[in-house]
Amino acid sequence: MNPKAISVEALTKRFGSFTAVDAITFDVAQGEIFGFLGANGAGKTTAMRMLCGLSFPTSGKATVAGFDLYKQAEKIKQRIGYMSQKFSLYEDLTVRENIRFYGGIYGLSDAAIKAKTQDMLTGLHMQSEANTLVRSLPLGWRQKLSFSVSLVHDPNIVFLDEPTGGVDPITRREFWMLIYEAAHRGTTVFVTTHYMDEAEYCNRVSIMVDGRVDALGSPQELKTRFSAEDMGEVFLKLARKAQRGDE
Repeated sequence: MNPKAISVEALTKRFGSFTAVDAITFDVAQGEIFGFLGANGAGKTTAMRMLCGLSFPTSGKATVAGFDLYKQAEKIKQRIGYMSQKFSLYEDLTVRENIRFYGGIYGLSDAAIKAKTQDMLTGLHMQSEANTLVRSLPLGWRQKLSFSVSLVHDPNIVFLDEPTGGVDPITRREFWMLIYEAAHRGTTVFVTTHYMDEAEYCNRVSIMVDGRVDALGSPQELKTRFSAEDMGEVFLKLARKAQRGDE
């Protein structure tokens, strides 16, 4: 297996008497597409926030991109990308301005930003939209741009929190082609999704129930283990056990 991009051991997060994430343990290999699934309230968003260095664990161990979650959270933030369903670009800036802005945040030189901008516009076939305000773009284009911007600094790992929510099936397939290309270049992709057909595209899938990792394996392994025809059936069999509501 490739070197570990993420290593988690008994990672736990409590809020008072409530245990949001309950001693989860797993590893993610460099260049792997890792699906992190769970119904609302399962704890996946809280777990992802910890791995991004945005929330401090109560207990357990974890390294992300080789850095300790407790002692080196700022270094982790420099080596990861992040994209959420809520959309992280500035809608009152143009496509080009957004790329330049995020390149500057991550400390890229002017020359690097210029090269990245050209590569990104060409790769997304958005040269003619370079000076268009982001708010004027179709949702699918915005989502693909947001993903590309999350990779502007060549991070080791990119965290995608329900990145394809609300877009049509064709655009979702196009988005996943971008994910495959990133993984092929060696970027680890850690993705949450509510679309079970997308779980089939992952190398391995983790399914959380009530704060715990209830199942972990490749889509085929999980379908075999739970005698299921597809990942949707696997998910339903596990989610029915859930006792908690929304996070």
